[in-house]
Amino acid sequence: MSLADLRREYTLASLDLTEVDPDPIVQFMRWFDEARRAEILEPNAMTLATVDADGRPSARVVLLKEVTPLGFVFFTDYRSRKGQELDRDDARAAICFWWGPLERQVRIEGRVERIAAAESEAYFRQRPRGSRLGAWASAQSSVIVSREGLEARHAELDRQYPGEDVPLPPHWGGYRVVPDAFEFWQGRPSRLHDRLRYVPQHGGWKLERLSP
Repeated sequence: MSLADLRREYTLASLDLTEVDPDPIVQFMRWFDEARRAEILEPNAMTLATVDADGRPSARVVLLKEVTPLGFVFFTDYRSRKGQELDRDDARAAICFWWGPLERQVRIEGRVERIAAAESEAYFRQRPRGSRLGAWASAQSSVIVSREGLEARHAELDRQYPGEDVPLPPHWGGYRVVPDAFEFWQGRPSRLHDRLRYVPQHGGWKLERLSP
């Protein structure tokens, strides 16, 4: 079978303007809870798209770790490619969730800000010890000589911090995407998908339907 022949008809559900919450964060959590109940692998996995100063885009999958009315939080190495792109003064990002078994997608766009150091510290303390050591061992996105060197550095840190008290690295922490656009997509037959978009209006949100 060729790639052109790969297709699937989406028939599970529909999405109407009258069915969604006027608050897109509430609507997101409603769908996210349904994705968790469906036992989708890593329902908090999201594609994060950023752009550098020359307008060159890049995308990768990261894990969502917190949702509040302020936005969507994830954690990374500040020195990584995405960290450098997110630390620009005018930084914006797009995130996308794909929940295939539910035939659903959510797209979110917005500006980006670092979260407070105390918030990063609180989350870092909850991570498994090996992951905390890994944040020290890896200079994310940098070229390394070998896998063996990385593992040796991890083992060295394991000896340096023998207990649970692994401190927060100064180069590691959280970012928040502060949304100014949401799109909820529900697969439908004949590629006539349902697409509902939230955009800011008068301090709240305007809800509109998009052509598939």
